[in-house]
Amino acid sequence: MDGLLTIASVLKPQGIRGEIKVKALTDSAEDLKAFAKVIIAGTEYAVLSCRTQGEFGYLALRGLADRNAAELLRGQDVLARRSDAPPLPEGRYYIVDLEGLEVYNEKGTYIGKVVSVTPAKTDVYTLETPKGEVSFAAADGVIAEVDLEGGKIIVNNKRFKEVSV
Repeated sequence: MDGLLTIASVLKPQGIRGEIKVKALTDSAEDLKAFAKVIIAGTEYAVLSCRTQGEFGYLALRGLADRNAAELLRGQDVLARRSDAPPLPEGRYYIVDLEGLEVYNEKGTYIGKVVSVTPAKTDVYTLETPKGEVSFAAADGVIAEVDLEGGKIIVNNKRFKEVSV
């Protein structure tokens, strides 16, 4: 459960004092306020302030003194250490925790390993299976159980077949 989380994407500089406007990739832009440090383009920055509006955050970072410095970060991902992330409510998971889990149906048949999760209204999981890549939407009733400690996800076989490609 170590590693980095992608929590936002830098859109543009905001103002002349080095603040950046970011699009939050978390459930809510308010989640950005939980992070005291972020990593952008390989450099760690202390977060001096964070304000939000809708799905956007405005970050002032130590070391970004002006608009020109902030401009260099345009288009970059904003990362944070997994260990700095706040705990999630039950039934919610960070993508980094799901990647690498093995997927089985409720009868115990191995389906594949999670190689990526694409965030969307209904997240899309991509699995590496013995027959190649398979993707499925995590629609209602597809995922029956997530066992992080056991390293596996159990899916409802009928619903999985309905939504997988």
